[in-house]
Amino acid sequence: MGQGGEPRRVQAYDGELGAAVARAQDGDETAFAVAYRLVQPGLLGYLRGIVGDDAEDVASDAWLEIARDLGRFKGDGAGFRGWTATIARHRALDHLRRMRVRPRAAATEQDVLDLPGPHSTHDQALESLSTEHALELVRGLPRDQAEAVLLRVVVGLDGPAAARVLGKRPGAVRTAAHRGLKRLARQLGVTDDGPRALGESE
Repeated sequence: MGQGGEPRRVQAYDGELGAAVARAQDGDETAFAVAYRLVQPGLLGYLRGIVGDDAEDVASDAWLEIARDLGRFKGDGAGFRGWTATIARHRALDHLRRMRVRPRAAATEQDVLDLPGPHSTHDQALESLSTEHALELVRGLPRDQAEAVLLRVVVGLDGPAAARVLGKRPGAVRTAAHRGLKRLARQLGVTDDGPRALGESE
């Protein structure tokens, strides 16, 4: 998450991922390992943002289900990332229910907003974050914003794919991601003129 090019890099792997998934569906265990290697970092980052320190356990549960149901998956590399994120989200929500953690109330949906452009304040905020610090800050966001940011930035899903994972309209997910990134930028003291040291006066 600390690299501004992360979503593009993740998407660049989609061709390799799609081919690996197809081979894995034919029983190639090495290909399944390739798919796992390409997907697991983003999936684990997403889960850390939802369940914190229990992310690895939840990811293990998700991968058991992914392996079991792999033959039913239909789609390309990007579709596989979305499908695995959906399974991981369900396992995370099950985990939270078991832990009796009450979900935060979602923010009200207003105008549909586009994600920030390539040189926006929000991208500058993301580029200045270390992974652990980023996930700590993201966990402090309202839940709808946190999930939207994690799916878009960490997992690398596009708006419609993230919306399918969350069961929401793409506009609502774009709005939540925009608000979450804007809030992160404020917390980091990032202005339109560039990053400012935390605690430095405006």
